[in-house]
Parts: sequence; structure tokens; C-alpha cells
Amino acid sequence: MEEWCLLQPKIELHAHLNGSVRDSTLLELARNLAEKGVLVFADVEHVILKDDRSLVECFKLFDLIHVLTTDHATVTRITKEVVEDFASENVVYVELRTTPKKNAAIGMTKRSYMEAVINGLRSVEAVDVDFIPSKMGQKNSTMNLSTDDMCNGTARKKIYVRLLLSIDRRETTAAAMETVQLALEMRDVGVVGIDLSGNPIIGEWVTFLPALKYAKEQGLLVTLHCGEVPDRKEEVNAMLDFLPQRIGHACFIHGEEWIKLKSSKIPVEICLTSNIRTDRFPSIEYHHFVDLYKSKHPVVLCTDDVGMFSTSLSKEYNLAASAFGLGKEEMFQLARDATEFVFADDDVKKNLREIFDSAEKKFML
Repeated sequence: MEEWCLLQPKIELHAHLNGSVRDSTLLELARNLAEKGVLVFADVEHVILKDDRSLVECFKLFDLIHVLTTDHATVTRITKEVVEDFASENVVYVELRTTPKKNAAIGMTKRSYMEAVINGLRSVEAVDVDFIPSKMGQKNSTMNLSTDDMCNGTARKKIYVRLLLSIDRRETTAAAMETVQLALEMRDVGVVGIDLSGNPIIGEWVTFLPALKYAKEQGLLVTLHCGEVPDRKEEVNAMLDFLPQRIGHACFIHGEEWIKLKSSKIPVEICLTSNIRTDRFPSIEYHHFVDLYKSKHPVVLCTDDVGMFSTSLSKEYNLAASAFGLGKEEMFQLARDATEFVFADDDVKKNLREIFDSAEKKFML
């Protein structure tokens, strides 16, 4: 099943760019900064190398990543590597989300940060990257990615990449609006939506609502980190009433809010390993995926932070299969269903459906 999960086509809809950096890259960047006296390498090496980090160690690594990914060249590099890594495990479509950052000391603006991300997409050499929507003038060709191509490498792989700009919960209304405006200005280079994320116990929903409403009005699609921590009933209610196109995690939604979620049919981005590592559930057996899946609620398996949680999308599928007793047919359909939840245009959805139709002939024999 592990090999099968690796080879089958997959769709990733909840991946934070800076949380998906390779350990080897983090080590190299940390050594470079240590040589410059910015940090002590011995203080961070063990955190980077550990693949079963505790919640405290995850937060330490988050802090380290923010220190290591502050210049344009590094942002470009990690974007390139993250896309190549997803493509290598037969992810055919990925939405990368990232918070546009400012760093006045090196002249980094939110726009220049995102331009560095786009440069990363353009610099990918291992696979063909389609990130410009067809309506913006790029002629999108059908991917023609047969299952034989994926398994034996006889044809060059191609991956669709779309970008979500994240509003950080620490930001002001004005800063959130700036991010939405930037997203609108960068639609021609693959920005398709807005994400609300960050420390779930910081910030108030009303702070971000004006920017999120404006995003919706202008045709941007919205996904929200929702129900990440307990005792946020009022916020969860408000988020569900907003009717985003998707929500992420939904770990602490209960009672009337749970009923409202199910009746809304809002797709949920499920991140199994992330939820267990961050103590959202005591063990995988208690994960709400089971309830959602059995009730036929729209769900999609995702990674959240590949590097942070030492996982991959293939591993997430394999974990779901082993933990919940799902067979190949169920796993394949779970991946195929995700084509309907992507924040891409109809042409892309059509091509993705064709990929899965072609793959079904091989993977379901």
C-alpha cells in the first residue's frame, strides 16, 4: 500500500510553503547563518534532524524557519524545491499557501516576497510547472500524464501549481486588506485565493472579516483555518456563516457547529499527522476524519507542513489506509474527489479528471 500510495496521482490543497522546506536545506541555511554569527548551529541541529518532533520542538523549528527564510534568494530556492518534492511523489496539482512577508532591512516588501516565490516556480527544472491560468493568456495543454509515464519516467512530468496568500492572525485589518489587494494584482501569475492562518489563539475574526469579504466580492476563493483549538465556538459559528470555499483542520467543532458544518458541505482539508503531532487528538483513532468520511462529507487529505511534521502526501494516504481500514478503491476515490475542491479554473479541473480517468485503468486493475 505504501508504494501504491506513492505512485497514484494525488492533489495537495493545504501546504504551507515555509513549513515544507527540506531538512537538508534547513541544515545548510543554518550552517551559513552560524558562520555569520546569527545563531549557534549546535543549538538548532538536533531540532532539524529529529523526525518525531514534540509540539514544543515544532514551535522551535517554526521560529528557526522564520529566521532562515528571510531573503529573496532563499524564498526562491525553497519554492523550487518544494514543488519538485511534491512532483516527485506524483502530486499532479498543489496549492501552496504563504504569508507575504516584509523585511525592511533587505528591502523586502510583500510584493517582492511573492515575486521571489514566482521566480521559484519559474526556476523549476525537474518538471514542467503550470502556474499561469489559461484565462490570463497562457495556452494550457492537456497534461497527458499517463500512469505509465508516472511509474517509469518515460515522459516529463507536469504539475499544476496555484498560490494562496495567507493573512496572518497577528495582522491588522489594513494589513489583511493589503494582502488581499496583492492577491488581486497577482492573479495573472497563479494567485487564486486567500487563506486565514497563524496562531489560532491570537486575533479576532472581526479584524479579518472586512478583507475576507472584499476578497470574496472580487472573486478570490477563501479557505480558513477553522476550529484548530477548543473554546472558540463563536468564531467557528461566524466562520461557517461566512461560507468559505474550504476550511482547514476543523478539529474542535462540536454540537450545533458540527451539524452546521455537515449541512453546509464545506470541504475540509484533513492533515492527519499534523493534528496528532500538535496534540489535537490523543491518537489517530480519535480523529474526526472517520465521522466526516462515513457521512460522505467532502474531505481531502493534505500535509500541512511536510518538513515540520516529517511527512509527505503519500504517507498521509498510507496512514489513512492503515488507520481506518481503507482499501485501494477508497483511497483512489478520495484522491479523485479532490479535483472538485481545487481553486482552479474549469480547464484545469477537466485535465485533472482526465488524469484520474487514465490512472484508474492501471491502479484499479
